[in-house]
Amino acid sequence: MPAAIASHGDKPLEFLSFTLGEEEYGIDIQKVQELRGYDAVTRIANAPAFIKGVVNLRGIIVPIIDMRVKLNLGDPSYDQFTVVIVLNIGGRVVGMVVDSVSDVITLEPAQIKEAPQMGSLLDTDYLIGLGTVGERMLILMDIDRLMSSEEMGLIERAAA
Repeated sequence: MPAAIASHGDKPLEFLSFTLGEEEYGIDIQKVQELRGYDAVTRIANAPAFIKGVVNLRGIIVPIIDMRVKLNLGDPSYDQFTVVIVLNIGGRVVGMVVDSVSDVITLEPAQIKEAPQMGSLLDTDYLIGLGTVGERMLILMDIDRLMSSEEMGLIERAAA
């Protein structure tokens, strides 16, 4: 069982499931502040490609990260299903653009398997593991760790 899950004991965990391309991902529902449709963003000069820009969310300037670009999953396309998941991580508000949001899934610790080690080909640092529900398999992301990683530069390590 992954360490991030073991710390929760036997309690079931809830994940918000979303899609990027053909794959389904899950993040801890407790990190989600709200869901919004994708709106135009204000671009920031010299920002990394995965940072689409910022939006003003009720007086808070929120950086918007395109997860397709961040995870090298092909060119993003924006349509009526595109969603911005607004996260609250370490007291910072960050938005992440995903292709669509599916539902909230409750997983028992036994339904979560360790992410396979892929050597240097794949960075699994940001994965909690793989969750299975019937035929569905969710790639469970450690969104705290991803958003507080150095290359993101959005959230101070101490706050995460």
